[in-house]
Amino acid sequence: MVYNIFAASKPSDRMSGRGKRKAKPWSSRSQSKRAGLQFPVSRVHRYLKKGHYAVRISPSAAVYLASVLQYLSAEVLEAAGYVTQAKGYHRIMPRHILLGIKCDDELHKLFNHVTIPQGGVPPRIEKPLLIKKPNKKSASRQRASPC
Repeated sequence: MVYNIFAASKPSDRMSGRGKRKAKPWSSRSQSKRAGLQFPVSRVHRYLKKGHYAVRISPSAAVYLASVLQYLSAEVLEAAGYVTQAKGYHRIMPRHILLGIKCDDELHKLFNHVTIPQGGVPPRIEKPLLIKKPNKKSASRQRASPC
C-alpha cells in the first residue's frame, strides 16, 4: 500500500504550527462601531498623524476627538432645528445655524469669531433707535405708547 504524505483527511492535518486562525468577532468592526460613534475615528486618527501635532498619537485620542466633534455637531444641529421649527421651515439653512448658535450662550462663546457663509447677521436693533422722542405737538394730541 502506498501512502500519500501530502494528502490529508482532515483540514487540521494539513496545517502545521498553531492551526487555522479564526477571525475575532470584534476585528471586522470599525473603530467607530466599537466606540459607538457616527464620526469616523480612523479618519480623525489619520488627520492627527498627518498634521504632525505630536510625534506619537494615541488611538484613544482619535476616539475622544471624534466623540467631541460628534457632540458639538449634535448641539449645533439641535439649536438650528429649534430655530427652523420656530420659523416654520422644514429644512435647516445656514441662517438657522447662525441664529441657533447666537441664541445659545455657550455655543456663542465657542463660535464667537466664526463666520458662517450665507448666514447673514444676527438681528439687533440699538436701544436709542427704539425709544421715540415725543414731539411737543404730537404729545399734546397723542399719549406715548408704553412699548
